[in-house]
Order: sequence, then C-alpha cells, then structure tokens
Amino acid sequence: MCSLLRPPVFSRLVSVRLKSVAAPQALTAKHDLDLCKPSSPGFLTFEDPQAFRVKSSWELIRALGVFRLCSFPVLVNNCGKLMSFTRTVLGTRGFSMVVRPSVYAQFVAGETEGEIADSMQKMSSLGLHPMLAVPIEEDLGESTGEQRYEDNLAAMLDCVLMSYVNGWSKNPMMQLKITALVSPELCVKLTSLLKTEQYDLNVLVRAMEGEEVVFPGLTESENTHLLFSLQRLNKIGEASVDKVRVLVDAEYTYMNPALSLITMAMMKKFNQQSAWIWNTYQCYLKESKNILLDAIQTSIDQSFCIGVKLVRGAYMDKERKLAQKEGRTDPIHESWELTNDSYNGCLEIMLNLISEKPERYMIIVATHNEESVRRAVTRMDELGLHRDGNSVCFGQLLGMCDHVSLTLAQHGFSVYKSVPYGSVDDTLPYLVRRAQENRTVLQGIRKERDLLRQELRRRLKEKITGAR
Repeated sequence: MCSLLRPPVFSRLVSVRLKSVAAPQALTAKHDLDLCKPSSPGFLTFEDPQAFRVKSSWELIRALGVFRLCSFPVLVNNCGKLMSFTRTVLGTRGFSMVVRPSVYAQFVAGETEGEIADSMQKMSSLGLHPMLAVPIEEDLGESTGEQRYEDNLAAMLDCVLMSYVNGWSKNPMMQLKITALVSPELCVKLTSLLKTEQYDLNVLVRAMEGEEVVFPGLTESENTHLLFSLQRLNKIGEASVDKVRVLVDAEYTYMNPALSLITMAMMKKFNQQSAWIWNTYQCYLKESKNILLDAIQTSIDQSFCIGVKLVRGAYMDKERKLAQKEGRTDPIHESWELTNDSYNGCLEIMLNLISEKPERYMIIVATHNEESVRRAVTRMDELGLHRDGNSVCFGQLLGMCDHVSLTLAQHGFSVYKSVPYGSVDDTLPYLVRRAQENRTVLQGIRKERDLLRQELRRRLKEKITGAR
C-alpha cells in the first residue's frame, strides 16, 4: 500500500509557462492587440443557404419548428417539467410518438444499431464526422451504487467499439462523462483535498492498473470506490488507445479539478505516442488560461501528449448562483467580450504549439461562434496547418449550427458533430440538460432559421416555376 497525496511541488508563473510552451511572438503586446481584431476569411461567410440543400424538406421544417420552440426562454427553462407533464397526459407511447419525430430526431442519432448507422452514413456523406456521446452522467444526489457504474462502463465500451469498427471516420472520436463512472460526491471531496495537496500522477496510474492504494482523507468505502473507478477508466483507455480518441467532458467547478486530475492520469498512461485521451477547457472561467497552461506544463514535465477540447462553457447560471450562495467570487467572466478574449487566447496558445509540434498537441475548436471559427481558420492558414490534418478540427452539436458545420466541411476542414444516441427515455434527461445549458445559443440562432427559410422558399419556388 502506498500513500497518494504529497505536498505541492510546483507553482509556476503564467509568463514562465507561456515562455516554455508557446511561440515567442505570442507574448508581445502587438500580438495581444491582434487577438482583439476580427478576422474574416473571404470564403467563410456562413451566409449561403446552399449548405442546407443536402437536407430533406421535412428535415428543414422540423429544424425550423424545433428552433422556434427553443427561442422561447420559458419553454427552454421549464422543458423538463413540460416533458414530464406531457408524458403523464399522453402516456409513454403517446409521448414517444410526439417527441421521437421532432426534438429527439433533431438532436439524437437513434436508438437501434440500424438507426444509428443510417444517421452516421448520412453524416459521412456530408463530409462530417460523428463524435458519439453516451447520454449518461450523474450530479450530486443521483448516485445509485457500484452496479450502475459497471453498467455504464459496458455502455462506454460499446461506444468505443461502435466508434471505430464501422469506419464512419478515419480518426474516430467519442465523448466521456467521468461522472458516469465515478461518484460526483467523491469528485467533490477530491476537489476539496486538492486545495491543500497535490496528487502524484504516477501513483494514480498504478492505481488504475490495479495496485492497492490508500487515498488519505477518504473513508474506506470511498477509497474502494475510487480504486474501482480508476480501474473502470483504465479499461476504457485500453480499449480506445490507437483506435478512438476519448474526449472527457468538463462539468461544474466544484468537481472539475478532480475530473482533470483523473483525466491527466489517463493522459499520462495512454498519451505517450499520441493524444488518445483529451480534456475539456471551459473558457468562460476566469482561470481557464491558467488551467490550460498548467496542463500543458504538466504534459511537458511528464512527457505525454495532450488533446484539448476548447469550449466557452455551459453551466454559467448554476455556477453564478452557487458562488453567490456560498459567498465566493463569481468564477465566470463578467462579460461575453472577456469570455471571447479568453477563448481566443487559449486558441492562440494551442495553435502555436501545434504549429511547432503537431505530433504532441491536438485541439478541437468546439464552438458555434462564427467569429471564433474564422479566427481559427485564419491562424491555421498563417501557421501553415492543414485543413484536414489530425491536429486541428472543429466541433458542433448534432442538430445545431449546421450552416457552420457544412460550410467548413465543404471547404475541406475536419468537422465533428457531437452525437448522442439511445432510447427516448435514456436521452431525454441528457437533452433537457443540454438545452438548458445552451439556452443562449438556442435562443440566438436566428441566422440559421433564416437560412432554413431561404432554402424552403427556394424549393417552393422551384416546384412552382420549375426554375433552379
């Protein structure tokens, strides 16, 4: 038995980390000023409704209807209650008949293997890549026992298998929620311990491989659960390495440090030759750049590759309410502009690194923001990064922002859509959470609705006049 916790051994200044990992010009005042300037590659206008010509008329009508409903804040904020009420009134079968062809079909790939395969093949024909997401996760108070986590492990391993055996993408990816395999309560406790102690990644790796480890500060049952959880994650790593890139999702700040620690241990073990395990960095957090720089420095110190899923963030309302309730400083940037600066700064750091060592660093620019996409494309061109290379790709949610996804794909960029799958009952809680987390995006997609209408009008005119 060995002790896992040890005193903190490094506390680095941001400037030192930047000097270690980024191109020298990234630190100049002029370059910082350039980050604030808009960039506009001429071919990325995202104004062409032809991007939707590949969709059926029913798909266009369905998307317009769903997006219209999502434009009402009261519906999005209360969608969970509304769905429960509708299920009670219509019954399970009636509810499924209403939801399946509408909201479910818009955002979910399907339930059976055949339905999922049809969705993936259509996506591949459009030049898009699937990033499968098993819609299972837990929050505080939702834990149901060890068997549930074992069942979730089986579902995750099935997802790994499905992601690569069907050949839907030359570089398969999938998403992973660690709280589907580790108790959220334990993640919160580990996060608390990390405020005064630091974990040794080498010991975590040995625990993943089955070594009996005592985790100071945990009860016997918590210690046992963490050991089992690390071994579950080890099985996912072993199944996916050299086959599927596993993108670990970030969650709430009260558990993120623990999630990142576990993810870094997986990186330490499985990312020796390439980035097979990735972590997510939420740029709406004030500390996002420091967190990213710490991770980069750790990857350098520990000699492993790092994959980054860069997002703005989705838990803003809950994070702010929780901080206010606990009397803490709000962890979220005060304005959208500051969040954009944070996103652009982190993006710049990663693209510079990739231009220097594309075999060690990878990023998915996971955003629905058109300006961020343009900025990434501009910098890729300036740095000589290939559009369809493995090191830089783009990501959006299935059923949303298709005018961005399809435009990028048509111009040869590598684009992934986050694809949940499963039954109506299994996916609805996931969809409700995603809708509420992305309410700002859902309520602001007027442009996509306008492009959908333009394409429908074009088709109607074509039918009436016979003109193309």
